[in-house]
Amino acid sequence: MLGGSPFGHILQQGFVTGLMLQPNGHDHGGKDAEELMLSAAKDHIQVGMAANLRDYVLTNSDGKEVKGMEVLTYGGAPVAYALHPAETINYVSAHDNETLFDVVSMKTPMEISVDERCRLNHLATSVIAFSQGIPFFHAGDEMLRSKSLDRDSYNSGDWFNRLDFTYNSNNWGVGLPPKQKNEKHWPLIRPRLADPSFKPQKNHILAAINNFLDVLQIRYSSPLFRLMTANAIQERVRFHNTGPSWVPGVIVMSFEDGHRGVPGLTQLDPNYSFIVVIFNASPSEVSFASPVLRARTFQLHPIQAMSSDEVVKSSSYETSTGCFTVPPRTTSVFVEYR
Repeated sequence: MLGGSPFGHILQQGFVTGLMLQPNGHDHGGKDAEELMLSAAKDHIQVGMAANLRDYVLTNSDGKEVKGMEVLTYGGAPVAYALHPAETINYVSAHDNETLFDVVSMKTPMEISVDERCRLNHLATSVIAFSQGIPFFHAGDEMLRSKSLDRDSYNSGDWFNRLDFTYNSNNWGVGLPPKQKNEKHWPLIRPRLADPSFKPQKNHILAAINNFLDVLQIRYSSPLFRLMTANAIQERVRFHNTGPSWVPGVIVMSFEDGHRGVPGLTQLDPNYSFIVVIFNASPSEVSFASPVLRARTFQLHPIQAMSSDEVVKSSSYETSTGCFTVPPRTTSVFVEYR
């Protein structure tokens, strides 16, 4: 999702960090290579969001119906391995390597604003929150935690590992990280840590916490986000922005519920019959329309409609055209009431 690997180049971009859509100056192999990497990343993420189920069938970026185990990593191994959603733990950052905020700050272009980096931090955590399976969040992801780009802080003490619950600081820029695991990247790290525009302020940290609480409340607002069997996920979870003409930087996922007394899917959710989640990692507003989602009565999820995030409130759905509009670097959730 973030791009690269612990063993690859530190500037390798991914779905969330601007691959193809907002270059950071790193040579990714040219436009064709970037398109292939971004398409593969989208397929990998969608398999993960379907609980890494090996038999889950989805349409890949080539327009073919494939099982999760037929979607391959860059090394040729299957992405999916699970037979049951409880076998999957989804995460975007953990105690190893850089924090989520630090990865985003390193891989995105230096000229973007700290506001944009904060939105990408939130977008990445929302992908985990809205995935099937078990979500795992690294301590401090919700408050933009930084270790000042230290990639191996097990022995770095409180100076680099500090969590500030006064929310006055996220610990960015407290010093050049220790030599042992970071020295070769010091030429890239120094200018970023020295630039005051990279450092989030208290209002950024508080906004991140509020947004994180919003996505947790949304996850627990419907059992459709927490399906208990592989069969339920196959029957109810769909991805719509698929095939070779997919809109880059956008993932569209839906959950369908049944109606009591109507043959077909059973009813799990007493409030919503259909949910659509759109992840827009691009730096521009996007519009997306699908015949499958046309002429429904979607509204922005009430938690987002009341959110302190004014950007997500501008998300919209047009019933006559089935067109969703989502602001840049935003995850929007739309619901159809019963």
